[in-house]
Amino acid sequence: MADRKSHRWCGAVAAVAAVTAATSVAPAVASEQERHQVLNSGLASLLNATARPGAAPGGANDWSCVPAPEHPEPVVLVHGTVENMTYNGYSLAPRLANEGYCVFAFNYGQGTGLGVGLPGAYPTGGTAPIAASAEQLSGFVDSVLAATGADEVDLVGHSQGGMMPRQYLKFLGGAEKVDKLVGLSPSNHGTDVDGLALLPGVPQLLQSGLGDSVRDQMHDSEFLAELNAGGETVPGVDYTVIQTRYDEIVTPHTSAFLDGPNVNNILLQDGCEVNATDHLGISFDRRAEQFVVNALDPEHAAEPPCEPSPPINGATKDAMAADHR
Repeated sequence: MADRKSHRWCGAVAAVAAVTAATSVAPAVASEQERHQVLNSGLASLLNATARPGAAPGGANDWSCVPAPEHPEPVVLVHGTVENMTYNGYSLAPRLANEGYCVFAFNYGQGTGLGVGLPGAYPTGGTAPIAASAEQLSGFVDSVLAATGADEVDLVGHSQGGMMPRQYLKFLGGAEKVDKLVGLSPSNHGTDVDGLALLPGVPQLLQSGLGDSVRDQMHDSEFLAELNAGGETVPGVDYTVIQTRYDEIVTPHTSAFLDGPNVNNILLQDGCEVNATDHLGISFDRRAEQFVVNALDPEHAAEPPCEPSPPINGATKDAMAADHR
């Protein structure tokens, strides 16, 4: 891609936590001494975020990390609305670090709304106007590039975190600094909140409670109309959208998908009907996780597992066993 841009991103928890030592699908992976524990469990993530508020997820934010030739682009994780990096990157950050990537995560968009986020998702982020959050992403990417010496980064984001970077790519010069954007249940065309947004006063109520970014993510918002006008993608960036049929936040679920020549839209349930993960659980779901790894390194893609995966938690059928893939 750099050549292409030559002119120039509870007790129940223990029962469901999946201890998954991520397997290599690329030539460069972390050594056994450097490997990070991977728990595919949204519930375990909430406990961790409650105990370690504001901490970087495991495997992330080693500012001395030098990208390997096999993975020259550092990966920047972008959390969603009323979430933060500690909660959202709990499974993905260590998995990607084990794959040999330099991984970075940050908190953005804090300070608006009532601060009502997920339990354990303090400090709550992703609530500010999305245009302002895109400016923060721009600054963070510049810091990552300066620290690592890389030419570009790959971006992996959940919900708003999969959509907001498009503002950066389209209007803030990000297309020259990003190779791939991978979105997990991204709000690319907004949401009607299961039809509730069509009722008078509901969007305003949601905005007052959860922040300005909610207004920007309504299906008929001025922000999204401008973002999607004239083409939903920009040249030179590869886009992957990973979505679940059971998304109850970004509705209808098809509103996550993008239209463009450089887009790969993936539905988790295609070929795997037993997967029942939802909007929150997709960040911790092993099938979704493998699709992310494949999108970042398609030359070494592996078949994503197809296993039962319940909502919110994202755990799999082998939740009590170590993963020996």
